[in-house]
Amino acid sequence: MNGAMKAAWGLTAFVIVVGGLLWVTTGRPVFAVFIVLGVLTGIGAWLTGRSLPKAPTRPSSEEQKP
Repeated sequence: MNGAMKAAWGLTAFVIVVGGLLWVTTGRPVFAVFIVLGVLTGIGAWLTGRSLPKAPTRPSSEEQKP
């Protein structure tokens, strides 16, 4: 996991926690938008964090045989 992905997950957690805390403390359901945006950020981070498997960096044992 690179630095950008760590930042995206940190932002996700922060937005969800802040939205939940503000919703609970103020009682205003408008802060549910924070939770929704946090979940969408998490989904985006998960989707962009997936990648194709890396190619092997060393030859397999079959390729090394003469």
